Amino acid sequence: MSTLSKSEKIQLINSRINGLEFKKYGLELDLIVENAKSTPDSASIAVINGTIAEVEGQIEAINSELTAVNALTE
Repeated sequence: MSTLSKSEKIQLINSRINGLEFKKYGLELDLIVENAKSTPDSASIAVINGTIAEVEGQIEAINSELTAVNALTE
């Protein structure tokens, strides 16, 4: 059981979501860069797209935890 308060948990979750959003945006930039090459590497594009999907899943999972924490009483 955590000794963190509800507001501390929310702050930590929001921070983690923010970090994942930064990671996702960085990957989207990587995708733009790869597609801008004269000969984009399809394997690299597939890896980047797969990683973006993975990060989106992580964000979704953490958002579910945020919903649960928001439902807690102090």
